Amino acid sequence: MTGGFKVVVPARYASTRLPGKPLLTIAGKPMIAHVCERALQAGADEVVVATDDQRIADAVAELGITAVMTDPAHQSGTERITEAARLLLWGDDVIVVNLQGDEPLIPAHYISEAAALLVGQSAAGMATLAAVIEEPAEIFNPNAVKVVINNNNDALYFSRAPVPWDRNGFNRPEGGQPSGKIAYLRHIGLYAYTVAFLNRYCAWAPSPLEQVEALEQLRVLWHGEVIKVKIVDKTPEAGVDTAEDLRRVDAVLSASATPAG
Repeated sequence: MTGGFKVVVPARYASTRLPGKPLLTIAGKPMIAHVCERALQAGADEVVVATDDQRIADAVAELGITAVMTDPAHQSGTERITEAARLLLWGDDVIVVNLQGDEPLIPAHYISEAAALLVGQSAAGMATLAAVIEEPAEIFNPNAVKVVINNNNDALYFSRAPVPWDRNGFNRPEGGQPSGKIAYLRHIGLYAYTVAFLNRYCAWAPSPLEQVEALEQLRVLWHGEVIKVKIVDKTPEAGVDTAEDLRRVDAVLSASATPAG
C-alpha cells in the first residue's frame, strides 16, 4: 500500500474464560507473539501492544515490541488504543489498525488492506472488512455480525439479525432461503482508523443502537460518520475465546511451523 500505518494490539490479562489469555502458549510461543508477528508481516511501520498488565508488557518487551501501559478502567479496545496513540504523540493523520490480541490466525494481508482503505481520502476516518456468507444458516446466526453496504462500499448498518431481510426468499412456505438477489456479508472485526477519528469516537457517548445490538461500530453510524468496507476472500478462522479454541489454534499453528518430512 502507499502510505504507512501502525498497528496497536489491545491486550488485557483478565479474561473470564481464559485468565492471562495473551500469554497462553501456542506452538511454543505466547499468543501475543503470534499476533505481533502477523502485524509485522503486514508491513506495519510500528507495532505496539496496549495493555493494563505489567506481565504482558514484560513478555512483549522480550520480543522487541513496544508496550504501552494504559488505564485498566477502559471499557473497550478502542479506548485503550486511543490512549496509546495519545501517549505516543501520534498525529491526527496517522492510520492505526486495531488488531485484537486473541486473533493469531488473521491473514497478514487483511491488516494492510484495512489500512489501505483510509489512504489518500478524507471521506472516512474508519475502515473494516467483510466476506460473503456462503452458508445460509450463518445469515441467521446472531454471533455472525452482518454488514450492509452501499454502492460506494460504505457501511449502511451492522446487525446480528439477517439483514437485509429477503422478503421473497425468507417468506417461502418451504423455509427461509436467500433468493440470491444480493450477497450477504459477514463483518470481520478488524478496524483501521485515523487518530483524529479515534479522538472523536471516544468523546461520544454510547448510542442506543450499539447498546441494543452490542456492536460498538454502530456508534459511528449513529453520529453520521462513514465506515469504509472492503470485501475480502473469506472470513478468517476464529480467534481464541475458550480452552477448546486454544487447542484448535495451537494445532493449526503447530502444523504450519512443522517442516515437511
